Amino acid sequence: MAKFIILLLFFSTGLQAQLEIPFDSATAAYNSGDYEKAISYYQEILDKGKHSAALYYNLGNSYYKLNRIAPSIYYYEKALLLDPTDKEIQNNLAYAQQMTLDDIIPLPETTISKLYKSITASLSFDGWSFLAVGFVIIFVLSYIAFYYLRYSTHKRLAFITSICAVILAAISTLIALLEYKDFMTHQPAIVFSEEIGVRTEPNNQSTESFVLHEGTKVNVLEGYGDWKKIELSDGQTGWIPSKEIRILKDF
Repeated sequence: MAKFIILLLFFSTGLQAQLEIPFDSATAAYNSGDYEKAISYYQEILDKGKHSAALYYNLGNSYYKLNRIAPSIYYYEKALLLDPTDKEIQNNLAYAQQMTLDDIIPLPETTISKLYKSITASLSFDGWSFLAVGFVIIFVLSYIAFYYLRYSTHKRLAFITSICAVILAAISTLIALLEYKDFMTHQPAIVFSEEIGVRTEPNNQSTESFVLHEGTKVNVLEGYGDWKKIELSDGQTGWIPSKEIRILKDF
């Protein structure tokens, strides 16, 4: 068993060292202005099954430097899925989105809806889950302290803390479940075609409803054969060939 653990640690260390080599090479290539080479190194890391917000962010930066709109937005969006509160990712994504041609005005939201989204989007569903676990631990410690503390004021404080921790744990768990449900049902994608017509039905003989350009973000509602039904933030829907878009949650 000990030999297995040592071998596992050695393998993990060796794999980490192998990943650091292309990452360092990518950084050097990026700093020297060779963005194509930097992309190839970052892609090498992805091909080994490793990904992170930093890796996607660097890929987005590399494509942005090459003025390649769709992949830059695609990788910024993937980075944001893993780290939704990172300001640098948000800012660079906003710069890249300014290069897109489609001006889509989202449907208006109520003040309550905006407030709810601003709160829930502050953490991923994993983050809310960890927060819930943290509040449960606080509850357990406060509950134990309640029985061991001698003074009534201290007991009262421990009791109030335990009640608050339970309530906050329940709220965090509920938000985590809602965020997970939204994550699983919402399937965002980025248009990679320079220009593509969105049709009323999943075939080339149907009427063209509107045109989209590279870099536009859509939500995939369903699929049929080689077609995907997509929805825009302004509520418009239609069908587009699957090959013209790339799903963001293909981790």
